[in-house]
Amino acid sequence: MSQWSQVQQLEIKFLEQVDQFYDDNFPMEIRHLLAQWIEGQDWEAASNNEAMATILLQNLLIQVDEQLDRVSQEKNLLLIHNLKRIRKLLQGKYHGNPMHIAVIISNCLREERRILAAASMPVQGPLEKSLQNSVVSERQRNVEHKVSAIKNSAQMTDQDVKYLEDLQEEFDFRYKTIQSLEQSDKNSALIKQEMLALQAMLNTLDYKRKEVLSKIGRVIHEIDMLMSNMLTEELLDWKRRQQIACIGGPLHGGLDQLQNCFTLLAESLFQVRRQLEKLDELLTRLTYDGDPIPLQRPQLLEKVNFLLYNLFRNSFVVERQPCMPTHPQRPMVLKTLIQFTVKLRLLIKLPELNYQIRVKATIDNNRRFVLCGTHVKAMNMDESANGSLSVEFRHLQPKEMKSSAGSKGNEGPHMVTEELHSISFETQVCLYGLTINLETSSLPVVMISNVSQLPNAWASIIWYNLSTNDPQNLSFFNNPPSATLSQLLEVLSWQFSSYVGRGLNSEQLNMLAEKLTGQVSYNDYQLSWAKFCKEHLPGKSFTFWVWLEAILDLIKKHILPLWIDGYVMGFVSKEKERILLKDKTPGTFLLRFSESNLGGITFTWVDQLENGDVTFHSVEPYNKGRLSALPFADILRDYKVIMADNVPENPLKYLYPDIPKDKAFGKHYSCQPNEVSKPSDGGGKGYVPSVFIPVSKILNDSTDPHSPSDLLPMSPSVYAVLREHLSPTVIETAVCCKLFHS
Repeated sequence: MSQWSQVQQLEIKFLEQVDQFYDDNFPMEIRHLLAQWIEGQDWEAASNNEAMATILLQNLLIQVDEQLDRVSQEKNLLLIHNLKRIRKLLQGKYHGNPMHIAVIISNCLREERRILAAASMPVQGPLEKSLQNSVVSERQRNVEHKVSAIKNSAQMTDQDVKYLEDLQEEFDFRYKTIQSLEQSDKNSALIKQEMLALQAMLNTLDYKRKEVLSKIGRVIHEIDMLMSNMLTEELLDWKRRQQIACIGGPLHGGLDQLQNCFTLLAESLFQVRRQLEKLDELLTRLTYDGDPIPLQRPQLLEKVNFLLYNLFRNSFVVERQPCMPTHPQRPMVLKTLIQFTVKLRLLIKLPELNYQIRVKATIDNNRRFVLCGTHVKAMNMDESANGSLSVEFRHLQPKEMKSSAGSKGNEGPHMVTEELHSISFETQVCLYGLTINLETSSLPVVMISNVSQLPNAWASIIWYNLSTNDPQNLSFFNNPPSATLSQLLEVLSWQFSSYVGRGLNSEQLNMLAEKLTGQVSYNDYQLSWAKFCKEHLPGKSFTFWVWLEAILDLIKKHILPLWIDGYVMGFVSKEKERILLKDKTPGTFLLRFSESNLGGITFTWVDQLENGDVTFHSVEPYNKGRLSALPFADILRDYKVIMADNVPENPLKYLYPDIPKDKAFGKHYSCQPNEVSKPSDGGGKGYVPSVFIPVSKILNDSTDPHSPSDLLPMSPSVYAVLREHLSPTVIETAVCCKLFHS
């Protein structure tokens, strides 16, 4: 079943999450119509390879054209219209930057996998529960309702101001008419009656002026209360959701809704400002003792300007945190002299501001690093699919400054991966006589000079964003706080779901918890930063995080399909695996990650001796070197064991608990086991092509091997036995000792 087919079967709450990240950048119609083709391409590799991305973009457009031909024959007018629009959009948007669509599609596919993994988990973790709080959702609806009500109130006040203006014009006309009469005419009874009517009209004007000022005051007060309470909380919640999304959590949404609220409030405040200007204009034409306009207007205008300043300052946000395109799953880790991207948005979307706001990017103020590349750009509404007022920096590079002595500072493999820095942005808005300076900063970033530092740098990013809501605590690692283990385990599961497409279940997480704490129960356990990333595991020469990161790398590069299918138990101790296997059919095996070898995977199977005793065999862990030579699925298919002088046989029959091996892994075999090329296929002078067959020898007295050396590769004498029992057509060259030693 395709990934997209699985997505379509999700519950509505998960489908709503999927809906959030499909827009005009990558329309859902294309994802649906080209599901199998899209999933068959390597978008992640293309995101770092411009030539490959260009070819994929061309092929994508060809696929869209083929769909257009198909729907044209079906005369589906609506779909024809949409596909033509989408094709034009894709070609125009990505023609000059094909790697950008590769990044977008890769992120969408990865996010789908994360959501599928989350849907398969029996219980949500504490962090994800807090992000989907019903109270938060209710507040979002209340904010939108109140903003709409404020907008309506401001518009109604516009009508009151217009009525006041008309009333004053009538008063002014009638008053000037009387003033133009001769003195003798002013003493007539009719004129005296008119003067009384004018006095009544002036009283009405006074009442209406007070009423309008009161209504304006109420609108300002409502905006002030909304900004001070619910809107501020909404913005802080969005920033927290962004933090969590950056370390692998659920994709954060809600920025478009916030933009709508900010924009409507700004429009309402500018509308109130125009109303106050109109009152000032009316004041210059007519004033009187006790006139409320000169008494109240200055304070109201001052309050409106104050609210506009605050609204604009809060609306300047980092929409997408700094990230190297080469490592999309590791945002906020930046390598010196390597380009990174970052996107900012002004949540107040006013046409008057298009291309009028120039944003400048800088880094820190300690002069250790500088930013190279285009660091000043104008915000516009054309680059974003949703028309938001934003700017994306795509060609920034951090560079470490040389020390005053002329040598490089800390650049090199020893650069501290716990040292936090900040990318800052500043701009100025000039609108309707207001000049507002805006500043914002990215979440803390970690600078590295060598890619080998990336794992520890990423650990720092995880720990920071898990442990604090503070967006700018650059001294955090001077005294890093402990983290709640249950939340950390949830984040570790996200590393697997976001990076390798499948999260961890409760049993796997329990094993990690026991490895970190040395105890089975871990409720409310507080884990230190040192325990996570600094101290070596007991009896090992590496830390917990280095061990886990090596496993992630192993899965990504060598066993990804098997992991996504759920056939790698992975995180299970030697003791637990024996408990699981002891009552199973002989030949039942499971796959687990090595606890002693970095980035190693092994398999253990259960066997039964003639006397009925159960025995277990574990093969020496396979690392990336050996897996580069032979796919792991082929190893499981072709693995042979020689016991004494018996015929070599494959002991692996059933994947735990009882899945036939070929049923589990058959689709991942690279070729049929007996499929050997003809001599002419070898490519040179009739040589017979060689194949690798993984073989182990179990000694007569080895009923329960105590170390991987018990299952080391065969010796030359054993190899002779193997050749005696296997056809040369099937195996020309068995694996030599060098293949099996890392």
